[in-house]
Amino acid sequence: MSDRSDRPDIRTLGELRAAGHAPRPLRQEIRENLLRTLAEGGDPWPGLHGLGRTVLPQLERALLAGHDVVLLGERGQGKTRLLRTLAGLLDEWSPAIEGSELNEHPEEPLTEESRRRVLLEGDELPVVWRHRSERYVEKLATPDTSVADLIGDVDPMRVAEGRRLGDPETIHYGLVPRAHRGIVAINELPDLAERIQVAMLNVMEERDIQIRGYVLRLPLDVLVVATANPEDYTNRGRIITPLKDRFGAEIRTHYPLELADEIAVIRQEAELVAEVPETILEILARFTRLLRDSSAVDQRSGVSARFAIAGAETVAAAALRRATVRREDDAVARMVDVETATDVLGGKIEFESGEEGRERAILDHLLRRATAETVRGRFRGLDLGPVVEAFDGRTTVSTGDDVSARDFLAGLPQLPESDGDGAVYEQIAARLGATSAGQRASAIELALEGLFLAQKISKDSDEDGTIYG
Repeated sequence: MSDRSDRPDIRTLGELRAAGHAPRPLRQEIRENLLRTLAEGGDPWPGLHGLGRTVLPQLERALLAGHDVVLLGERGQGKTRLLRTLAGLLDEWSPAIEGSELNEHPEEPLTEESRRRVLLEGDELPVVWRHRSERYVEKLATPDTSVADLIGDVDPMRVAEGRRLGDPETIHYGLVPRAHRGIVAINELPDLAERIQVAMLNVMEERDIQIRGYVLRLPLDVLVVATANPEDYTNRGRIITPLKDRFGAEIRTHYPLELADEIAVIRQEAELVAEVPETILEILARFTRLLRDSSAVDQRSGVSARFAIAGAETVAAAALRRATVRREDDAVARMVDVETATDVLGGKIEFESGEEGRERAILDHLLRRATAETVRGRFRGLDLGPVVEAFDGRTTVSTGDDVSARDFLAGLPQLPESDGDGAVYEQIAARLGATSAGQRASAIELALEGLFLAQKISKDSDEDGTIYG
């Protein structure tokens, strides 16, 4: 980031003063940048779907108030992504004293060493520019995290060089002091050991740090943001009450409330190696939402958005494999790929203890429900009667994860002459905007699955494939 062409061309403290640059407290900087973005009609939270009327207004109010923030929510609700967007509210470039451990502003040195340098070097003090991305630091809380990691410790090498033990220059600073004039994000805050939580108290209230009995009055300017599971973030959980009290805002996150937002998250986050039609994404989104509502699933662990994202990626991979093996021109996911994806997704779900042995049956049942809801919505008003009539008891259609689109289309039954030479197939394809062979096969296969779920036709599946009849 440091070699960007838009970096200011100011190299000394004298040039900085001549340019009229004035330092701002971190919270004021975030507040003013947020207000300017909102006033201009911009989006301070790019890539976040389904939180615009609930979580984001609460977060904006907390930042305008200058509060430290903790986001409470289940896994896969976008908490970490939301924290990382906070860096976009910082100034793009910010000056710092060259060589400063704490990235101090040239006009506001904190340490004795930096103050001495400002006095000795004056306007010739070297200045470097830090990009906003360098002012956001993130730490995953783990039980082995130490006070030295977050706050700092005495450096024995510096003591061995002859410095007094109480000399501030013997201190090796941890992550929080080094984030001075920036944002510190701690993921899974309750996983920090209690003694580490205690070490955070002074940082968040008095804004100083204590290391091995030495109190360094460093007016640190940091914004502390964190994530936690609501179950752990209680007095009975793994968070100490004084630290809980230090956060000015506790904001509950949630999964997307609207189906369209759920689909948008999948489309945005999934790295798809083949074309996945919108209908397949809708089935995966509905499937995920049904799992979140199911009494057979342990809702305390949640059903992460990563479930549907991994499903979409698996479906795309199945389509790519088929296209390669069968030498298809285009790789397009079909309903048969969704059914095979459940084989690898089951491990991402925590079921209630009384459901042992029924896990696959629960997944299959909810997938059928998701598919039926999608078919009803997509094909409402479309007369599929001619397709049902074409299955006269002897006619069948074969599909499977190794059946190419052209073979599937070639095996479709001829429709009655009264249907106008296969017009229903064309209507099915047109309803879903399908033009290529792969897209048409995906659309018609979905219609056949819908007819089976409506008990209009039969279906027989085994390891060799699926037969509709």
